[in-house]
Amino acid sequence: MIRIYNTLSKKKEDFIPLEEGKVRMYVCGPTVYNFIHIGNARPMIVFDTVRRYMEHKGYEVNFVSNFTDVDDKIIKKANEEGVSSEEISQRYIAECKKDMEGMNIKPATTHPLATQEIDGMIDMISTLVEKGFAYAVNGTVYFRTRRFEEYGKLSHKNLDDLQAGNRSLLVSGEDEKEDPLDFVLWKPKKEGEPFWVSPWGDGRPGWHIECSVMSKKYLGDQIDIHGGGEDLVFPHHENEIAQSEACCGKVFSRYWMHNAFLNIDNKKMSKSLGNFFTVREISEKYDLQILRFFMLNAHYRSPLNFSADLMEASKNALERIQTAVDNLKYVAEHAAAVEMTNEEAAKAEEAKKYELNFDAAMDDDFNTADAIAAVFDLVKFANTNVAEGSSKAFAEVLCGMIQNLCDILGIITEKKEELLDTDIENLIAERQAARKAKNFARADEIRGLLLEKGIILEDTREGVKWKRA
Repeated sequence: MIRIYNTLSKKKEDFIPLEEGKVRMYVCGPTVYNFIHIGNARPMIVFDTVRRYMEHKGYEVNFVSNFTDVDDKIIKKANEEGVSSEEISQRYIAECKKDMEGMNIKPATTHPLATQEIDGMIDMISTLVEKGFAYAVNGTVYFRTRRFEEYGKLSHKNLDDLQAGNRSLLVSGEDEKEDPLDFVLWKPKKEGEPFWVSPWGDGRPGWHIECSVMSKKYLGDQIDIHGGGEDLVFPHHENEIAQSEACCGKVFSRYWMHNAFLNIDNKKMSKSLGNFFTVREISEKYDLQILRFFMLNAHYRSPLNFSADLMEASKNALERIQTAVDNLKYVAEHAAAVEMTNEEAAKAEEAKKYELNFDAAMDDDFNTADAIAAVFDLVKFANTNVAEGSSKAFAEVLCGMIQNLCDILGIITEKKEELLDTDIENLIAERQAARKAKNFARADEIRGLLLEKGIILEDTREGVKWKRA
């Protein structure tokens, strides 16, 4: 039985799905106005691993993760570049998908875009207005927070305390509101912004309503698991509950999962401190499999500290697993005896305890740190018990066990092939020729190919310089 720590109840609960054998899961995706940063990567890796483990346990998972493609930051970036908001969002959705692929994150069952679901948002807001949970003032529609009696049940906050103690909640336009804690469902258009036609005037949706609508459309009124970073508990997820439950009159999500923050060298990541890293920047120094492995080395609810030393340690640890798999494959390829001896069969049976330990760790609120420890126990067991004289079948069984457990964690055990210096020089020469011929697509393709192999190019006045990441 899988047990999940539910933010709603503040305790671990047995996972019982709404529908037997199926899991409906929604995870808030990124706002696409730039390359994703490593803080964005943590929930992506965490909930991809949750999904993989659910599938390993035989569940059919309907996994929905959105892209927020209309937002103040996107509009600002578009205005700076003199292009449309759509051009910005489409560019960075494509870049985000490249990074996700590098981290071995499976595409969601559905990746909805907020801008393609506006009609559904207008419908839900209209329902909330009809039911008395929302009201319009001068083209803005607000949600009546106090009308939803259970407001605060996820974040365990009290409305009166919020009003007394948190002035920052009193966002602009408070003089129009019936209550300072009411939040925006629809806002009127401003000059130079994208807008949609609505019963309350031209404008665009508030952020919170987007996820409620996309979850409802692709998963139904009720879902099993809603996930995201702990920074989304309040107000985003709290507001999602209020909107969804006020609209449908049903419990929105049974289990709420939140990953803890990522710090950089024990400090909060911020651009002002200069310790802000995108996943793309990390990929220039490390294979993104190492980033994934690093993230899974901590329990998802524990704060995680990112540093160069810890990444190096993760690189070495992942190499230990990959080397063990390589060695087992080598033994299997070169073994004379095909079948296991009785002693080997007994050892293979003994090795199953590591699989049980792995499952026990993952069943306990997805404890990936302990699950990785079980993988290392299995690696050590394989290194100790498989030698040149071992049978092909024995080496293959242990190799398969390690690969299977790593696959559940989304960790790739194959080592990337190293390019020889001469191969690199030849590709650089081909890239230069392509650029000269104005075939920039091929030039970019070669640069990307080299980057995948860990080769970083630098175009200088003296010519192209390269280095291994």
